[in-house]
This record gives sequence, structure tokens and C-alpha cells, in this order.
Amino acid sequence: MTIRHHLSDPLLIAYAAGTLPEAFSLVVATHVSMCDDCRARLGAFEAVGGAVVESSSVALSAGCLEAVLARLGTPEPVSPAKPKGQLPTPLQDYIGGDLAAVKWRRLGMGVRQAILPTSKGAIARLLYIPAGQAVPDHGHRGTELTLVLQGAFRDETDRFGTGDVEISGQELEHTPVAEAGCDCICLAATDAPLRFNALIPRLLQPLFRI
Repeated sequence: MTIRHHLSDPLLIAYAAGTLPEAFSLVVATHVSMCDDCRARLGAFEAVGGAVVESSSVALSAGCLEAVLARLGTPEPVSPAKPKGQLPTPLQDYIGGDLAAVKWRRLGMGVRQAILPTSKGAIARLLYIPAGQAVPDHGHRGTELTLVLQGAFRDETDRFGTGDVEISGQELEHTPVAEAGCDCICLAATDAPLRFNALIPRLLQPLFRI
């Protein structure tokens, strides 16, 4: 598995600081369990955070973060615990099992979703998109993190395969399409409702909480 699309530094720093909504933290934790690069970067930020706490009584100079990172060098990736099933361990803990334990709800055109229990501030959901099927074109009123767990999808920006995460903001309008040959399963988190362009998805939006 080659991961090409990673988490941003601000997201990893916020996760290390414990300031992300629970739904976003779930996506970050799941991606980090799959990605050596992001796991190493997270370890560096956590080390910086510890150093800052220890020296919190001392005024920090400009460039302090960069200096500490340079002294730390490139941390060795830590191997995560191997999941006992198809889904990464952090996600299995939320679902209470593997894919067989997911309680899917049909959205239409073969697409299904399962909303996961998280605290307020953002919503986390699993999405099942049949191979070759498109999700209705939409924009965003906030931020959406989409982590591919199985298969792949393409949109106007790039291709996203297993382990990749797409970070979508209010500037992005797209129509994700699952690649042929394998159904696509994603973990997505949003902190605001999507902005659908077609009438029917807009009418169904309150019912499906998307």
C-alpha cells in the first residue's frame, strides 16, 4: 500500500494537542495507524509539545518549533498493532467489531452510510460506494476529511487510494467516483453540512444528516 495523500501539519499538531473534534480525531487516528510517515511526524509534534510544556515558564523565541524539530531529526516510525480484520484498530474500537458489525443505511444508487457515535462538533460516518458509482456533486460549508479504507475514488483533484486522505474545504466542488473493480469504503468526518447542487440530494439531506 502506497499512501500519496497525507494529513497536514496543522491537523497533526491539533490532534497532538487534543483540540480536534472527536470525529476528526477518529479519522486522524485511523490514518496514522495506516501511515508510517504521518505516524513519525505525529511523534515529532508530540515530542515538541512535551518540550514546550516542560519549558512553559520560559518565553519562546521565534522559530522555536523549527529549532526543536531540527534537533529531533527524523523520528523512526513506530509499527502499529496489526488489526484483527479488514478495518484499522482505532475504527474497530468505535464500531465494536469489523465490517460485519457495521449497521449500514441505504442512501440510494447502492451507496450506504453508517454514522458513528462521536461528540458534538463534527460527524463521522462510514461510506460504502459501489465500484463505478458516483457520489452526487457537492461543495462544503466547512471541512471534510475523507480517508479511504478500501478501493479508491477519483474526483476533480486527484486519485485517492487505500490509506489516502482528502482534505476538503469550502473552496472545493467535486464529484467523487469509485474506481471500477472494487467497491470503495471510506471514513469521513464533517464539521458542517455538505452543499449539494442537485435538488433531490438537498431534499434528503436532513434525513440522512449529510
